[in-house]
Amino acid sequence: MSSLFTRIIKGEIPGTFVWRDDLCVAFMTIAPLRPGHTLVVPIEEVDHWIDLSPRLRGHLFDVASEIGAAIQAAFNPTRVGLMIAGLEVPHAHIHLVPIDGVHDLDFSNADDSARRGDIEASAARIREALETRGASGVIG
Repeated sequence: MSSLFTRIIKGEIPGTFVWRDDLCVAFMTIAPLRPGHTLVVPIEEVDHWIDLSPRLRGHLFDVASEIGAAIQAAFNPTRVGLMIAGLEVPHAHIHLVPIDGVHDLDFSNADDSARRGDIEASAARIREALETRGASGVIG
């Protein structure tokens, strides 16, 4: 059975994407820790990040760096936090979260009732910052 993320990647479940290339996608989480919380996900279904091929792992981190820079520009946080938890969906993924303190990475603070319009607005800010940077994988 396909993971939740594979179903989003295939368009079976709606997703708010900011990036797509041959190896990965990036989309907004529906339960953000902070506005701008983005997931970088390989298209290939790999459960645990330590099982990613070196090439794919490197690519994911390159894309995460590009999107992280866009999040920094779009939201101006103290830092952009990067986290790999991997417990909630059995499909490797990187969380990118604009943070002003370590408490901003606490999943108990996830906004399970985030409005679709707010998520779309965050994605638009990230896409605009990616486009300004000349990024190649921006989708909208």
